Amino acid sequence: MKFEISQRFFFDAAHTLHREIEAESSARIHGHTYNAEVAVAGAVNPETGMVVDLGQLRLAINNIRDRLDHRMLDDVPELNAPTLENLCVFVARLIAASGFDLSRVSIWRDGIGDRCDLRIE
Repeated sequence: MKFEISQRFFFDAAHTLHREIEAESSARIHGHTYNAEVAVAGAVNPETGMVVDLGQLRLAINNIRDRLDHRMLDDVPELNAPTLENLCVFVARLIAASGFDLSRVSIWRDGIGDRCDLRIE
């Protein structure tokens, strides 16, 4: 059996975005509350009864949150343009580098209804 276990977190951040539609408002500094979910997959370890220790996953997530929360996303190294897609890739890279068997990263903004899911296959 393979399980998927996840942990949610949020961060508040500002950014600008250069785009063709809504160009003027997107180019101005503005902010959002971002919600995120990191999912890892695997078999249950018979010794622990867990796929992963959620405490360890929370530690990795807290490090990521510290890099994004109350920041200007335009200035975050290795993020590139602050799009939902790039945020998913940024989070995925850092979680994978922490040694977790990542299956999905989701980032969404409830305030405006946008969502992006990155599925790792």
